[in-house]
Amino acid sequence: MKTKAVRLYGTCDLRLEEFELPQIKEDEILAKVVSDSICMSSYKSSHQGAAHKRVPNDVAEHPTIIGHEFAGEIVEVGAQWADQFKPGDKFSIQPALNYPDAPCGVLSAPGYSYRYIGGDATYVVIPAEVMKMGCLLPFKGEGFYPASLSEPLSCVIGAMHACYHTTPGSYVHTMEIKDGGRLALLAGVGPMGLAMINYVLHREDRHPSLFVVTDIDQARLDRAASLYTVEFAASRGIELHYVNTMVDNPVDLLRGLSGGEGYDDVVVMAPVPPVIEQADAILAFDGCLNFFSGPGKPDFKAPLNFYNVHYASTHVIGTSGGNTDDMKEALDLMGKGMDPAGLVTHIGGLNAVIETTLNLPSIPGGKKLIYTHIEMPLTAIADFGKVGKPVYDELDRICKAHQGLWSVEAEKYLLAHASEL
Repeated sequence: MKTKAVRLYGTCDLRLEEFELPQIKEDEILAKVVSDSICMSSYKSSHQGAAHKRVPNDVAEHPTIIGHEFAGEIVEVGAQWADQFKPGDKFSIQPALNYPDAPCGVLSAPGYSYRYIGGDATYVVIPAEVMKMGCLLPFKGEGFYPASLSEPLSCVIGAMHACYHTTPGSYVHTMEIKDGGRLALLAGVGPMGLAMINYVLHREDRHPSLFVVTDIDQARLDRAASLYTVEFAASRGIELHYVNTMVDNPVDLLRGLSGGEGYDDVVVMAPVPPVIEQADAILAFDGCLNFFSGPGKPDFKAPLNFYNVHYASTHVIGTSGGNTDDMKEALDLMGKGMDPAGLVTHIGGLNAVIETTLNLPSIPGGKKLIYTHIEMPLTAIADFGKVGKPVYDELDRICKAHQGLWSVEAEKYLLAHASEL
């Protein structure tokens, strides 16, 4: 079967090509990709090429398919997996395989390391290690885009689970954010911050009593507040505040909201030294600082109060991805109705992938969602009504009926009318 895919050949060398996929083996699966959301990690790998740890050294001779936040349908199942999967099953994939015999060892991942699987393709061959590691995950919910967004959602779920706290006199750490505690999310209204807000407000097993979300962009704060409201948070037993920290003394402001006690858990969503200093300064006793957003420079540094490390038991961790259990949790929550559409601000077709990926930091808004079987320029949802074509006009109407957000209804309409774009 032929596929059309965006392949990485080297530094800033992405090519949209059509080529033949190999016949699947008995331990492989042929699948149709429907949607893929573009991640900043794809921007990093496309700009680093073979220097990226997940990209093979011979990528120039054996290009890899990019994109790792994807969902689709199974087309053909190798005999070895016929008792577990069947054609027509919807799926998502946990890309962090941790499989030692894969192309880049334990760092190998679909969307970085493989010649025949990645999200920015029409059809892919799912290799045996994906199934062996339990990383081919069924999706029972409506639509496809929620399953694409299960990977970024799993990352914020992992961040919550990775926080920990200590007990005086014990060397056993208690994992998780503190139940009923105080949680701060700094620089927290970008795409991943919105995912974290959504999760914190919807998770069923624990939640903070106080949740403070900060940023210095009031428009983004206002959008977050309209999507994930203070009123809804209150119905879940959470006191939620959206705070603009473009003030003379943001630390005093934030500590004041905590009643002067500081925060049990602080998550930093931007690799900016002053934000990290701010996070350190608002930690409570035994406070956990999660440095979530990875810096691009290996010599990145920020000051840390080691007096409080010693006497107040403050501590620092760093997380980026989630594991398979986190992704299963994300899929389960979305199967129960939690909608991640607030992350998505742009829609496009496979033809829009290269320019979008190479220029991702300079494109405003949240997640850029790609439908791989259509041709469509990357278009902001807010601009649908400005295009002047009937399909876009109807998409505009549908999205406005859903608070200006993407939806399963919009997805179904787009896929059904893609030829009219």
